[in-house]
Amino acid sequence: MVEPEKKIIQREKLIQAGQMHLVHWLIVLLSIVLTFTAWQFSRLQLNQKLETKFHRNAEQVVNSVKERMKLYENALWSSVAFIDAVDTPITYRTWLSYSRSLKIDATYPGINGIGVIYNIQPPQLDSYLLKQRELRPHFSIHPKHHESEYWPITYIEPALPNQKAIGLDMAFEKNRYVSIQKARDSGQAQLTGPITLVQDAKKTPGFLFYTPFYENGAKPDSLETRRALIEGVTYAPFIMKNLMQGTLAEKYRHVSIQIHDNGQLLFDDHADRNLDDVDQDPLFSKEEHVELYGRVWTFSIQSNLAFRNEFSSNQSAFILIGGLVIDALLLTLFLLLTKANREALAYADKTTQALKEKTINLEKSNSDLEQFSYVASHDLKSPLNAITNLVEWITEDCQDIIPDESKKHLALLTQRSGRMMRLLDDLLEYSRINRNKFKNEPVNLKDISTDVFSMQDKTEGFTLSAPDVEITIPKTPLEIVLRNLISNAIKHHESKSGAINVLYESNPDYHIIIVEDDGPGIPLELHEKALEMFQTLKPRDKVEGSGMGLAMIKRIVEHYKGKILITSDGKHGTKISIYWPLSNS
Repeated sequence: MVEPEKKIIQREKLIQAGQMHLVHWLIVLLSIVLTFTAWQFSRLQLNQKLETKFHRNAEQVVNSVKERMKLYENALWSSVAFIDAVDTPITYRTWLSYSRSLKIDATYPGINGIGVIYNIQPPQLDSYLLKQRELRPHFSIHPKHHESEYWPITYIEPALPNQKAIGLDMAFEKNRYVSIQKARDSGQAQLTGPITLVQDAKKTPGFLFYTPFYENGAKPDSLETRRALIEGVTYAPFIMKNLMQGTLAEKYRHVSIQIHDNGQLLFDDHADRNLDDVDQDPLFSKEEHVELYGRVWTFSIQSNLAFRNEFSSNQSAFILIGGLVIDALLLTLFLLLTKANREALAYADKTTQALKEKTINLEKSNSDLEQFSYVASHDLKSPLNAITNLVEWITEDCQDIIPDESKKHLALLTQRSGRMMRLLDDLLEYSRINRNKFKNEPVNLKDISTDVFSMQDKTEGFTLSAPDVEITIPKTPLEIVLRNLISNAIKHHESKSGAINVLYESNPDYHIIIVEDDGPGIPLELHEKALEMFQTLKPRDKVEGSGMGLAMIKRIVEHYKGKILITSDGKHGTKISIYWPLSNS
């Protein structure tokens, strides 16, 4: 593949690495779905909770109206009981005294008053008027009508705000008349349909509440008897607006109300209200039909602004916004990660390229160095051999001529030429260590140690012992290691005799090959130095060697991922342990 094509492929890989994968998009999409699911669930839960509160508020309002009407009914029946209990006919002063005892304003909020309406037949009209005018000279029945009987409001307290109603005949208007007849005929409390009270200057919807009483406190059980014995009714007039304010003021509730009676509006919370104060889109609404004393009131109830403000919650909105923020952060994180991945791959690619170039340069340098070492050691041998030969020739030809001092010099020259030759041989072998690939093979440690020992010079007086153990290991590198260790043990021994022991141990990770001698040892402070190249622990004229033996051993062992350990007190013997990994065996 040509270089431009490689660069194009690398560029495409970087582009792909810098893009979000399908799994990233799926995670983001799943997160968004979960966010909207949680939002919808929260909204549903909140709506159910709010709807429950709304129905509770609506039920409370309806029950409050029912309870208040029951309270008024009890007041009217109490008035009937009072009339029945009094032996003499009720007079203006009697009713005034009774009504004041009721403390109407405090006990019955929303009521306009409590009064008495008598049923007057035409033959009774004159005597009725005469009696009423004894204390109220200007009393009259009004307005005129064409019915055959009269139902005038005789007493009403408090009288002052209800002055226009005194003497008003219920027979003049259908709603008033029909309802009072139903109360008479049923013997039950009865409401009128929507009317406008004559005493209401604002002409707002209202109604009357009747409870019948009969002659001599009778409780007739038939229609004919009720009609025959009817004496009148106690009644209470209501302005619907005042009733609702007294019953349950809007500021104490969270719903708005409209009340209709047979399609006619009785009450509307929103009447005469600014539209800004009205919830134009109520959260909840309901309609309920309630039977009340012969009428059916329809309650149209809806949540108002107070309900929205008090019970509305931003929880679902917070969940949605928070979820979307998390989704955005997640998406941003993925984008940043893909960008970082792209940059990391670009840097890794750049670093890899640089390492490749360095590796190539290093391999070339190593190759050049090995080639140089080989050429240097090989080419230097020729003049060194020539020097050695010249020294031998001079020694032989001038044996009897040259003085003894010169003979010593020639001997020293021969010795140092030999050391130089060994140095070149070791240098050549050192340069070849990493180049050769040696395979594992079975090796008998006793046999290879004995062979290496037998090839050494000056072994007289030395003994070697080695275990009869067969191991699997690269043979040639092991042979080089043993040759250098055994050679060092002999060369560095201070006497002409000694014992060399080769030992073997093993563990789960290493072959452990130990070569120990009984020589002078290596001082502790020189253990590291002994492993360096061209280092000898004695003057070079006193020991034969290049100083590369242990350095060569270290390089071989470390090449196979092993390690070398020197154990010596510097006085009595040296033990060198070679840890050869089993994984490389």
